Amino acid sequence: MDRRLDDVDRRLLSALHARGMDPRVAAVARTLSWSGEHGALWLAAGLAGAAVNGERRGAWLRATALTTVAHLTSMGVKRIVRRPRPAHVVPLVRTTGRHSFPSSHATSAAAAAVAYGALGAYAVPPLAAAMCLARLVVGVHYPSDVAAGAALGVLTARLGARWIGVGHG
Repeated sequence: MDRRLDDVDRRLLSALHARGMDPRVAAVARTLSWSGEHGALWLAAGLAGAAVNGERRGAWLRATALTTVAHLTSMGVKRIVRRPRPAHVVPLVRTTGRHSFPSSHATSAAAAAVAYGALGAYAVPPLAAAMCLARLVVGVHYPSDVAAGAALGVLTARLGARWIGVGHG
């Protein structure tokens, strides 16, 4: 990464991570981070959508599958890139892995925002944005990790939109 971009990445992370010094902000960020582990929140939301919206059950299940594929793709990219997590801030949460690029939390959140949002779950996009921001507040990703993860999630969901059955793509 270009040295100037790396510097901006570090400074933005430091500024956002500083918001976690407020115990209320830290508690919300930790909860969001915990609920997003392995895409759990988004998988549960998709399965709940399938259970509640019987007439669109298939579309919900396909959207859930796309969210899962996005998450797994992110994990694969992470194993290839192997970017270490930020070392200049003290994380507010534990992580299951040592690598940070791309953010798998951001990938699954963005995929869910696009896929579930297209099915009428309009509360998902703002919650997904909060999830992405939380990863910066807890200090486990650089902003570029989150941006790349979100882009991967959006791309995956947009590519699969026709398969979901919402006509985008």
